[in-house]
Amino acid sequence: MNEIRVTSWSNLQEILFMDSWNPELKRFRSRFVFRGLSKANYKLETTLIRLGGKYEEMEHHLLRNFIKYAHRNVVEHDSIWHWLTVAQHHGLPTRLMDWTYSPFIAMHFATANLGHYDVDGVVWAVNNIEAHKLLPDKLREELEKEGANAFTVDMIMNAAGSFKEFSNLLPDKDFVLFFEPPSIDERFINQFAFFSISSNPQLVLDKWLKNYPEIWKKIIIPKELKCEIRDKLDQSNINERMLFPGLDGLSDWLKRMYSPRD
Repeated sequence: MNEIRVTSWSNLQEILFMDSWNPELKRFRSRFVFRGLSKANYKLETTLIRLGGKYEEMEHHLLRNFIKYAHRNVVEHDSIWHWLTVAQHHGLPTRLMDWTYSPFIAMHFATANLGHYDVDGVVWAVNNIEAHKLLPDKLREELEKEGANAFTVDMIMNAAGSFKEFSNLLPDKDFVLFFEPPSIDERFINQFAFFSISSNPQLVLDKWLKNYPEIWKKIIIPKELKCEIRDKLDQSNINERMLFPGLDGLSDWLKRMYSPRD
């Protein structure tokens, strides 16, 4: 069963860290990346898809104009993949999707919205190592050359310099790649950030995952557990103040902490 409904805080920990022992490393290292959502029925749609309209035709124009008007010193290298990462970070609709290595940070995003405490939340978990076995040869060769499990933007650039080149690496089949963004600010670092990117800008990730049931889990957090999980995360210092450094994050944290709880 890919969909698991947890029954307690301890059951949630058990499911999140299941099969994390790595005998080769002799360490507990989960092979999954995580994404938390405050509503269990939310789809895994990118901000580009949620833009609506003929969004797939707008992708190039959005990024082109972002690059044109942005300060040139906001990226390490002048590649489309660096620019795409920065654009996503600053709210531009893109085909990227936010993930995290940390199941606790995913739990934060599943429980931070007080307006959604009347519905179940969810943490999606995807085995990115297994997902990368589905990549085209040129991309898998980049991983093998580096001896890595995750991509960097430079590794993607070595294989493809544009969206078109990226999609044409496997023209007849959709694929999804997971990569670590450059540490351009504290948010990426504190959130243990990870991104996914698909070869098809129209791809809805949960629909794609159904073709590969062995690589994912959908962990349902019952609405009755949200308050307990939220309190325990706050005591563990997993909150807006830490994940969004600055006055905005501080204000969001204080607003939530001092809001009445029914």
